[in-house]
Amino acid sequence: MNSEPLAFLITGKPGCGKTTLIRAAIERSCVDAGGFYTEEIREGGERQGFRIVTLDGNSAVLSCVNVHSPYRVGRYRVDLAALDGVGVAAVRDAVSRHKVVVIDEIGKMELFSPCFREVVVEALGCGKKVLATVMLARSRFADQVKGLPSVKVVMLDRSNWQRVLDEVVAWLGGTKLGVAI
Repeated sequence: MNSEPLAFLITGKPGCGKTTLIRAAIERSCVDAGGFYTEEIREGGERQGFRIVTLDGNSAVLSCVNVHSPYRVGRYRVDLAALDGVGVAAVRDAVSRHKVVVIDEIGKMELFSPCFREVVVEALGCGKKVLATVMLARSRFADQVKGLPSVKVVMLDRSNWQRVLDEVVAWLGGTKLGVAI
């Protein structure tokens, strides 16, 4: 029996470097990956929301203070159409065409979408490696995902960031020639 997990989930407090780690691991590895990560939208040094960026270069505003939506996390309104049209589509594409599926993140904003929850389940059941970030706070769906037997969950913080990056890159299958870990 192979003890290597099919899914590697990174969790931790906001700002601990989860997305940065995912991006660095994909950049340094030699794997064919698809999916998406999130990045902050900033204006005048202040965070205004979050953008979804696919590994093939598409993007959409996931949430923003001025988006019109009934779905809200803190002061941010969530655009489910953007999430489904760009984020969910990128994960579906990764499941069908790539060796590694990247999902950043399985969090409060994303879990408003039934389509997102479905594609997470699809990705975790497809037999391919899934590299994802997942919310630290308790959530029925996120807790179920974290408890799957094929999943390894790692708590990230600033003190173990490099070690976790090295572990993720090794799990993905190594590095590109000439790129140090």
